[in-house]
Amino acid sequence: MTGNKVSRPCHHCKSRSASAPTDTSKIHYEKSWLYRHCSSVQQRDRQAQKAGQLFSGLLAMNVVFLGSAFISSMIFNRVYITLGDVWVLMAILKVLCLFWIIYYLLGTSQQPHAVLYRDSHAGAIWIRGSVLLFGSCSILLNVFEIGYTTILIHCKSKVEIVFPSIEIVFICTQAYFLWHHSKDCIQVQHNFTRCGLMLTIATNLLLWLLAVTNDNLHVEMESQLREVEQRFEGNETASCTCSDTTICKVFQKGYILLYPFNTEYCLVCCSVLYVMWKNVGRRISHHHVPHTKPKFKLQGVVFGPLLGATAVITGICVFMMYQIQATSLVPSHQIFVIYYSYYVVLLPLMSVGAVIGTVIHALEKKELDTLKNPTRSLDVILLMGAALGQIGMCYFSIVALVASGPRDLLNSLILSYSVLLIFQNITQNVFIIDGLHRQRFVAAAEAKHTGPTGQHVVAVEPPGEEETTTSSEEEHTQTLPGKEEDTKEEQNREDQRRMSVLELGQELRKASLSYIHSYSHLSWKRRALREISFFLVLCNIILWVMPTFGAHPVFENGLERSFYGYSTWFVIVNFGLPLGVFYRMHSVGGLLEVYVTA
Repeated sequence: MTGNKVSRPCHHCKSRSASAPTDTSKIHYEKSWLYRHCSSVQQRDRQAQKAGQLFSGLLAMNVVFLGSAFISSMIFNRVYITLGDVWVLMAILKVLCLFWIIYYLLGTSQQPHAVLYRDSHAGAIWIRGSVLLFGSCSILLNVFEIGYTTILIHCKSKVEIVFPSIEIVFICTQAYFLWHHSKDCIQVQHNFTRCGLMLTIATNLLLWLLAVTNDNLHVEMESQLREVEQRFEGNETASCTCSDTTICKVFQKGYILLYPFNTEYCLVCCSVLYVMWKNVGRRISHHHVPHTKPKFKLQGVVFGPLLGATAVITGICVFMMYQIQATSLVPSHQIFVIYYSYYVVLLPLMSVGAVIGTVIHALEKKELDTLKNPTRSLDVILLMGAALGQIGMCYFSIVALVASGPRDLLNSLILSYSVLLIFQNITQNVFIIDGLHRQRFVAAAEAKHTGPTGQHVVAVEPPGEEETTTSSEEEHTQTLPGKEEDTKEEQNREDQRRMSVLELGQELRKASLSYIHSYSHLSWKRRALREISFFLVLCNIILWVMPTFGAHPVFENGLERSFYGYSTWFVIVNFGLPLGVFYRMHSVGGLLEVYVTA
């Protein structure tokens, strides 16, 4: 198969084209046999690449459709298709993915000329860190599930312990694979590698879908149990329930707390695997590789961290108040007012910041980065696609509230929250996407302003008078006769403490002077972009934390649920909410990229 061979550029063609400076030689060269041969080889390579992508995409599509049919059948008809049947299908897919990943690690990537190029834009540290973080939480989640099943083994099947064990092995192997090989542009076994990557993407998508539906059923059971407890307090409602032992409660609460991380892990893995699939057979020229990689430095920001920290602290307080009230059987009306009021105040600030940043981008004279970059293209698609989750829920809420006629304060706040959230998502997407497509400032210009001056600030720092005084006193005490050794040791320790405090003060002073100097030498446009980006990063972090750890007022307030019905609104929330959480997390990475390149 053509796609399984090593794709190399035609060296004769490269050398021949380099030796054709005039138009006449170029015309003769284009008529030559060598030119036609190189062009046909490159055309066959492109055709083979398109055919391999098409075949692997069709494979993933069929796997996703098959798994979706199984999961949907389990939801609508639990008699013929049970959760155990879906677990068996997912176990088979995970074992196949494990075999391919191990083969890639030990076979494909170890071949000569296998990885000639590495995509510097792919596999950013925050992406790989997210894979490790969410993967670790998913492993702990499966450990809690195994412990919970073991305690209730008298009413559960022993096979239920096998599936979380396979999941743990799959998560560990996949996390190791993505951490070490996310930047690979593999040059051998193209079609087999594409099919393996697409099979792994399809498996992660099905795991995400299964996690969403399982969470749907779990929350539904929990809500029904709450209603039963309101009517029959103290009665036993099920035979297979967790006992009053502490270890059982720990497994149960830990499983509920860590459950959202599993959905985030699947989505992040899909994004990394897609970039690897796009990079199969890709050859990167030298001008595509950046000479200097931008690094994150806390420079040029003062007001952004202050405003962002205020938003984070306030959000944590609101979240804790909400969680305390939400654990009760009947949440109070006031806590919903406080929760939505926090959003109504924060969302306009974020929207104004994003609009100002977009205007500054328009005022800049920076050129657009037009180089081919699969990672950036995927970031744009994920930002636009993940935002549809929150935007869709907001439009459903707007229709329900307007149709029912908002009269009280809570309905007005929810309506304002929905409109502001739509506007905030749109403005933030425009700001991030515009920033990702612009070239970064040249590092040499920064060094021209900050380098010599910063060295001068450090060099002109005069020695402290106390330092010379203490050294003279030390010499004097050493020359005095009759002093005891205890007094000398105490004096030396005191002098050392005084020196360490003095050095620490000098270092802090140098650092503050250097920071103020670097801040003052940045243009007002760059300062504004960094302030806005940092503020939006902190705001998106707190807006990610609150729904991830259980704050779901869109279902618990009962307004939209009473309009659409229990089952319909549950489907809308459980498909839109995970996408909204993923959007906040992905926005943090995009905003950090905008901050670094500003």
